[in-house]
Amino acid sequence: MGAVLASLLFASCLCAAVFGQQSKVLSLTPGVTDISATARDELHLIPVVAANGEMLQLHARICRPESDSPAPLVLINHGSPPNASERPSMQLGRCEQEAARWFTSRGYVVAFALRRGYGATGGNWDENYGICAQSDYARAGLETAKDIDAVVNYATALPYVLHEGAIVLGQSAGGWGTIAYDALPHRKVSALIVMAGGRGGHQNNQPFQNCHPERLVESARSFGRHATTPMLWVYAANDSFFPPPLARALWQAFTAAGGHATLERPGPFGDDGHHLFFGPGGSEVWGPLVARYLAEQRSGHN
Repeated sequence: MGAVLASLLFASCLCAAVFGQQSKVLSLTPGVTDISATARDELHLIPVVAANGEMLQLHARICRPESDSPAPLVLINHGSPPNASERPSMQLGRCEQEAARWFTSRGYVVAFALRRGYGATGGNWDENYGICAQSDYARAGLETAKDIDAVVNYATALPYVLHEGAIVLGQSAGGWGTIAYDALPHRKVSALIVMAGGRGGHQNNQPFQNCHPERLVESARSFGRHATTPMLWVYAANDSFFPPPLARALWQAFTAAGGHATLERPGPFGDDGHHLFFGPGGSEVWGPLVARYLAEQRSGHN
């Protein structure tokens, strides 16, 4: 994992240099591509360096709260559909959806971004973990983390976003990338939240079937060795992608290696707890857990 970390750190530095050189231009065009009538829903293009060195633009949406004062960022990272044919048609999260409103109503700026290989962003699907027999979950997570870092750097440079104290939240594959991101430098981020995070679930489209879960556990262990920020992990009892025994094994490996995370395991949610975060009424379950965690993180930084 050391070589992979080194290469991604180099790419992160390169991307930071790009931001430094182009931030003023990108904050106008092509950075902001559309502003809604309410001026609270903005579409942006965010530069990122692909695995092959090519510069791509991540399609992103930024949702602003009512206040114009600079506010902390919450970056919400999407999952990955089990059917590869669905990746090109994926859409950006919306400002009016429940998860976004939970945060904007509390004064946060919310960002959604389509990572490389998804929806309008297109490009190579660099966070691919390979075929099941040779699954490389660590490399996949770090590629996701690269896109997360690009969005954090871009968004925290906007005039209405605080430059520090950002929150990164990810669901499913986005949650796995969030775990990986904790193993990389993230000085602008003070809280990381994982909702049903992992990769390799629904192997062959079968619920409760995972591709080499022992490799996923070992990758969680490797991330834990380098993680620096206490995290919140939330896995519902009826998650068909990452059921309770696997969720606990991931957490045990991560924390035994030196990572810090609180594992919350709420009861069953709907037909499949994997959809807790984005599901209707989900915030009634995860909201209090997130609020408590964020309060603890704030008190720890005071």
